[in-house]
Amino acid sequence: MSDPETSERRAAILAAAVRVFAREGFHACRVSDIAAEAQVGYGLVYHYFPSKEALLDTIFLERWGVMLDAIRAIDAGEPSAREKLAAIASFIFESYRREPDLMKVIIVEVTRAANSFGARHLDQIGEAYALIGEILSEAIRRGEVRAQTDVRFAAMAFYGVIEQVLTGWIFGLLPAGEEHFDRTKQAAIELVFDGLCGERGAQRRAGA
Repeated sequence: MSDPETSERRAAILAAAVRVFAREGFHACRVSDIAAEAQVGYGLVYHYFPSKEALLDTIFLERWGVMLDAIRAIDAGEPSAREKLAAIASFIFESYRREPDLMKVIIVEVTRAANSFGARHLDQIGEAYALIGEILSEAIRRGEVRAQTDVRFAAMAFYGVIEQVLTGWIFGLLPAGEEHFDRTKQAAIELVFDGLCGERGAQRRAGA
């Protein structure tokens, strides 16, 4: 059993690292900046994490694991592929609304860093695509999506649209706010999933 005080200190250092990485960028900041943000001694950061890189790895892996678990739960609970993808989009967009700094770090410093951290975590990133692909494969079997759909490409396109929206919010290229949340989610679903359904799928939904 972990010591509650130890867990709290570790969590405080991780939270401080998220704020510093989001504010200054991973490469521009130092471990001492994170220690100052967390209001702990410099050496205590190294007690829990051997390097700045280990901090970023931990932030990504812990949060990405939460998202993968959410996708699995959504896949098991929602009745149709369209509703599943809508729920996944909602989960990710809501994560940004609640924790914008955390999502900024994950998007900017990891998943878009193809030559560094992104390359180190291709298996985890690919797992998200695979889970979304399984949803689409089942949709093909049920006639919800065109039979000739390239499932892997479609899964990457779906997540890519979501990531681009997050990037637009992060850099102020898209309007962000409560009134834009549902509209943006709906646009993402219509752009990707409705395009995969074809005319027959659209007619089926209209008559449902």
